[in-house]
Amino acid sequence: MNVRTMTKWAAAALLVGLVGLAAPQRADAFCGFYVGGGSADLFANATQAAMMREGNRTVMSIQNNYQGPTEDFAMVVPVPVVLQETDVKTLPQDLFDKMDRLTAPRLVEYWEQDPCASPPMYEDSPTAGGGGTRDDVDTGGVTVEAEFKVGEYEVVILSATESTGLETWLNDNQYNIPQNAAPFLDPYVQNGSKFFVAKVDPNEVTFENGQAVLSPLRFHYDTPEFKIPIRLGLINSGGRQDLIVYTLGQNQRYEVANYDNVIIPTNIEVVDDVRHDFATFYRRLFQETVNQNPNAVVTEYSWDASTCDPCPGPTLDAGDYLTLGADVLPGQPTWNWTITRLHARYEKTDIGADLVFREAPPIVGGRERYDASGNLETGSEPGTVNNFQGRYIIRHHWTGPVMCQDPTFGRWGGPPGEEGGPSISTNPSPNTEGGQEQTPGSLDDSQLEELVIDAIPELGVTPAPRERSDAACTVRGVHGAIPAGFAVVLGLFGLAVIRRRRD
Repeated sequence: MNVRTMTKWAAAALLVGLVGLAAPQRADAFCGFYVGGGSADLFANATQAAMMREGNRTVMSIQNNYQGPTEDFAMVVPVPVVLQETDVKTLPQDLFDKMDRLTAPRLVEYWEQDPCASPPMYEDSPTAGGGGTRDDVDTGGVTVEAEFKVGEYEVVILSATESTGLETWLNDNQYNIPQNAAPFLDPYVQNGSKFFVAKVDPNEVTFENGQAVLSPLRFHYDTPEFKIPIRLGLINSGGRQDLIVYTLGQNQRYEVANYDNVIIPTNIEVVDDVRHDFATFYRRLFQETVNQNPNAVVTEYSWDASTCDPCPGPTLDAGDYLTLGADVLPGQPTWNWTITRLHARYEKTDIGADLVFREAPPIVGGRERYDASGNLETGSEPGTVNNFQGRYIIRHHWTGPVMCQDPTFGRWGGPPGEEGGPSISTNPSPNTEGGQEQTPGSLDDSQLEELVIDAIPELGVTPAPRERSDAACTVRGVHGAIPAGFAVVLGLFGLAVIRRRRD
């Protein structure tokens, strides 16, 4: 088999599905916590955070969906320094959708090409690899360090000498914070953190179905430690939480330093029914990965953010990098950004510390690449550049006639007969679209073993036995399909000839 030719053909995959977060329809997670003027329970829903890092500078962007009353509400996020107005800005809503679609696990579909057709020739290409500071006002150990307005947010930066004083300040200012908040606040008070309190005027916010649509918030600061605060978000946790973190580094992948890391199994061939309910399949896969790796953070994607293969949508461009924080970095770099998608799922009792990040070596996986023996790469392995994605495959083997002397099987691309190569389509990601509607033939009752054709050795998953098809079996030959009976006769004849010669 011509592996080089096969690899080039196989790079043109038909994307039929894209699903991101394998979470319940309401995933309660947040880097801080929401406080509100009403007494109804408040939830932070489907948190995504982007963390751009260069040197000691961190630019954090967070997007959250608020569920609660329409009275005044606010969010509280611990930060390492006092932020001024110039350090804070709002971002366009669709930027997180763009990152989600680019990095979410994807379902691809391939058709085996005519083994007798001459493949097109391709040129070789490189692998894609603030307002003024107020006079100090000390109330119960709390100091208002700065206050300003950004977009729909009225921001106050607080410092505190004791957690009970901070809790009192929030209550005195008519924020009905969750009960027993002081123990969650105390670790941040003790290490000298400041508190970013962003109050929102509901008259300036769009509500859809009773849920506020908030602009993502971005702020930056300088600190030797690269981390994201998550413990405070446990105050108003409704149970299991999911958090998606996109790290952006100059040719640099990141992983967590203080929890275990695991990489999602990839390049798994799945049954055809998965096309109708990819969300359920991925939920099964992700949950089994977490079950076998408790409290680990899962890497789902790491790739140059300006490229992809296959591409479910547009990649990030120079304007996106500037919006995410490159405008406050030395030289304002707008290239060589590696985006890594980290997915954390945890219960209220699982988390003892915030997520701390560290630099990690490049990895590859989830590509249509074959080794010298013609085997598709599986799992992840070290690489020279980051080319890793969660990718799951539906394949249609060639069933037409074989009308040549030297057929070349194993070349994959779009549907036969379509000009211009395969097309690409996507499904909404539950992470940004609020869940995927189930279609007839839902896989809710299916086990992971029933949905895969390939084994998943990382999880000890073996495909379930499948019923034998009643369709007539054929064997490929030079001038077309040969009936199976003739193939058996020829095989026995060949065996007899070999034995006769040995005799």
